[in-house]
Amino acid sequence: MSIVVTGATGELGRLVIEGLLATVPANGIAAVVRNKEKGAALAARGVELRIADYDRAETLADAFRAGDRVLLISGSEVGKRVPQHTAVIEAARAAGVAQLAYTGVLGGPDADFELAAEHKVTERLILDSGLPYTFLRNGWYTENYTANLAPVLEHGAVVANAGEGRVASATRADYAAAAAAVLTGEGHLGRSYELSGDTAWSFAEYAAEVSKASGREIAYNDVPAAVHQEILVGAGLPEGFAAILVDVDEAIARGLLAGTTGDLARLIGRPTTPMAATVAVAAA
Repeated sequence: MSIVVTGATGELGRLVIEGLLATVPANGIAAVVRNKEKGAALAARGVELRIADYDRAETLADAFRAGDRVLLISGSEVGKRVPQHTAVIEAARAAGVAQLAYTGVLGGPDADFELAAEHKVTERLILDSGLPYTFLRNGWYTENYTANLAPVLEHGAVVANAGEGRVASATRADYAAAAAAVLTGEGHLGRSYELSGDTAWSFAEYAAEVSKASGREIAYNDVPAAVHQEILVGAGLPEGFAAILVDVDEAIARGLLAGTTGDLARLIGRPTTPMAATVAVAAA
């Protein structure tokens, strides 16, 4: 039996592997990667590489073994995830894995925004498969905002169409630690965890933290959805992706990413990383 992480060289996958290596021998971990070159650093540390591609179902036949505990990290390509995830689920079922954990979205079946649609379908596919499952319904990553502070600092404004909505974000490292805990612990089968930060913040509060950390005056400009769409497209984002981000902001305005269940802190055994701490590092 191995603990298997798909998408192991992605931003979240790398952090999950690091968390596992802190408590699990390297030879008990398998990383599903698209090519050996991307996984070379993991292989050098003793992690087993299993070469497979979400888009090529036939390559997944050897990705899993009976009794494996598997983390399916959702694909990053919106619009392609259902067939990709279907291929993984079918391969996991054929292999007879002992656990399939899946990184979905906060709210699960109650999330009504566009970005949640493929996650909801995937959860249903997993339930229908009969596999022992754990749903890790991740909230928003703080890094979704702090990783791209350049335009905020350049224009002196955080721009969104989220109104006074709040976001209970956490860092990727927080979510990765939760995944590692579920993969190595007991009592998680058949459970759904609503994962989010301990404190929900507003965009006005976020702008104030960026001001404090950068020493510049940063405002929060709440704009209509159509205006935000134009701004994002004008900045070079594809129209479809810009529309998804605008739709997420509307969900934030409705309070759908503000939930603070405490599930994440309980799984990782510590408080989640405050938004201000992540901003302080990113804006320094």
